[in-house]
Order: sequence, then structure tokens, then C-alpha cells
Amino acid sequence: MQSIQNLQRTAGLVLVLSALSACATDRQVIAQANEANVDLEPALIQDPQLKAYLESVGERIVAAAHAADQAHEGPKTHFDKAEDNSWMFTDEEFHLVNSKTLNAFTTGGEHMYIYSELMQQCRSEDELAAVMAHEYAHVYSRHVHKGINRQYYMMGASAGAGLIGLAVGGKEHGEEYGTIALVSTATVSQFLNLGYTRDDEAEADKWGFSFYAHAGWDPNRFGDFFQQLIDKGLDKTPEAMSDHPSLASRVAEAKERAAKLPPEASSWRKPPVADAAAFAALKTRAVLVGNAMKTSEQLATAQTLLSAVPSCVTPEDQPDQKAAQQRLVRALEGGSPQQKPR
Repeated sequence: MQSIQNLQRTAGLVLVLSALSACATDRQVIAQANEANVDLEPALIQDPQLKAYLESVGERIVAAAHAADQAHEGPKTHFDKAEDNSWMFTDEEFHLVNSKTLNAFTTGGEHMYIYSELMQQCRSEDELAAVMAHEYAHVYSRHVHKGINRQYYMMGASAGAGLIGLAVGGKEHGEEYGTIALVSTATVSQFLNLGYTRDDEAEADKWGFSFYAHAGWDPNRFGDFFQQLIDKGLDKTPEAMSDHPSLASRVAEAKERAAKLPPEASSWRKPPVADAAAFAALKTRAVLVGNAMKTSEQLATAQTLLSAVPSCVTPEDQPDQKAAQQRLVRALEGGSPQQKPR
């Protein structure tokens, strides 16, 4: 009886906090991003050379964004909060994660994730830097805050799943299963709500392009990765049926922005962090390091979460993403230990 009362009190507290927290704050977003990073840590590629490379590319992007902030340039959402923006330019981390899914995403705080499969698909540093700048622009524009607001509504389901887990576990294992379900469904709801609207994606392209160009990469190459996806047949979803702009429209917008740059834009150009040969070597190193990572339950869980994140690079989630999302939804609805993602 005490176990049931404890879970009921937890469920009530979650629902009350959900009602009171109508709008996510930077502090909440950063805290949740740090918690998510713990779940993903087993899949992070910790190789010093690869980490140093991503950090170098990321530092150029963040520095360009900081200059835009100082010039008061950016979307309204970047400036309309009475919060200090300085955290966006201090401890931002770009992580390479071991995953065969073609994707990249951010949890909105100080962590951005580049999938190893995406890095392998990039033919140059320009393509990789364009994706990284796009992901950072989601942070700069506070797009993840919207997803967290949606998540508050799902937290009631998280508390309910804890009670379902109690029923599934029965008298002997009820509290154990209920606790597992409560924790795992909170994680599930977070990852399932990381998707963006079409306007969010278009805005991230706009400001990502600005940061990318000011950071010194070739503005004419910003749309190359999206063009590559078009060439592979990944732009078949009608734009009206997708949360994302079509890949073709993203490429067209990138070309228009490059054509409209002022003459002084040529002075922004810098050599890449890694030339073509060095970039190819880094890609090979990423494969070797990824293959050497020991398989474990924690790594499998992290990879499932990574696979379930809605796509940020294609107009429609790919089959592996949809399958992972379905597994997590089953865990969210059932709370069964056989279906839990942790």
C-alpha cells in the first residue's frame, strides 16, 4: 500500500509541476540537456583526435554566433527573453556519436550531436560544418524550448506509466517495475519531442548559413549536403506533408543567400580546419574507433535513443528512426520491463 501511495504522490507532483511550468526556461533546457547527455554518454566517441577536430569546427561556428549576438542579429526568440545569453557561447560541446542513423540533433542546452553515419556521408568539411552550424542555430534560436513545453503534457503519461508498471509488476516486483517505467518514460518522452516545425528548420538554415559563412567556410557549399541527399532520392515527401522544408527548397535558399552576400564576404573566408586528405583520414578514424567500442546494454540503449530522434536532415524520418520510435512509444504506453528502453 505504501508503494502505491508513493507513486500516486509522485504522479500528482509531476502533474502539478507540468501545469505550473507553462514555458520552459533556459535553466530547465540546460538541465534536461545535461541529463540526456548522461543517457547518451555510452555512445559518445571519446577519441581525443576526433573530439579536438569537432571542437575546432564548433568553436568557429560559436564565435561567429557570438559576434551576431553582440551586433543584436538573430531571431526574435534569441532576444525576447529576460535571460542571459552568455551560456550559448561558453561551454557548447559538439559530440560525435556512434550510430548508423543518418542524423544530427541538439538537446537545446550545451550539447549537439553529430552521428558517425552523417560524418561518413559528408564529402568535405564544408558539408559537415553546414550541418553543425544548422544544429547550433537551433540552440541560438531556442527551438528546443517548444519541444520541452510539449513534453510537459506528456509527463502526466510518464506518471501514469509508473502506475501501470506497478500493476504489471504485481505485489512482488511492483515498486521496482513502477520506478523503472517512471524513469524510462520521462527519457522516452524527451527524445520523442525533439522534432522541429518547418518554420524552425527554415530559421535554423537561415542563421546556420550566416554563422557558417562568417566562420569562414565557402557559402556556395552550404547546401551541398542537402543536394547530396536529393541525389540519393531522399526528397520524395511532398513539402505540404512534412514538418521540414523540402531538400530542394533548402538548397535553393542556400544559393540565394550566397548570391546576396555583400562584397566583403570574400574576406571572411578561412582555410578549413582539415583539408581534404585530413578530413578523409578523420572519417576513417571515426569508423575504426566506432567499430572498437564494446557492445553493452548501455550502448544499445543509447543507440536506440539516438535512432528514435526525429530527423533534422531529411524531410521524413527514415525506416530505422520510425522503428526505434515505435519501440519507445510501446515502452511509454506499456511500462513493461520487457519493453523499457533502459
